[in-house]
Amino acid sequence: MIAYDIIKRPVVSEKTTLQKEKANQVTFEVRPDANRIEIRRAVEKIFKVKVVGVSTAHMEGKIKRRGRVLGKRRNWKKAIITLAPGERIDIFEGA
Repeated sequence: MIAYDIIKRPVVSEKTTLQKEKANQVTFEVRPDANRIEIRRAVEKIFKVKVVGVSTAHMEGKIKRRGRVLGKRRNWKKAIITLAPGERIDIFEGA
């Protein structure tokens, strides 16, 4: 797989912003079939940083209702990347 196919998008929320500031961790949405080794190599190649650890989680899509109609959001996988001390990924800095 190509590195840009594995990493889909950054996850931006209050929790991920706190993780970035306090624990030097960044969170990405990744392909559901990607494993930790592939994710580590993709992040190191794309952002040119040293990765210390990778944690993954499968996120279940939420059930949503619009009037009578019930729907479901898609399932997705997230990866929490722990960077080496001194390393940074500036995704939305200065925007």
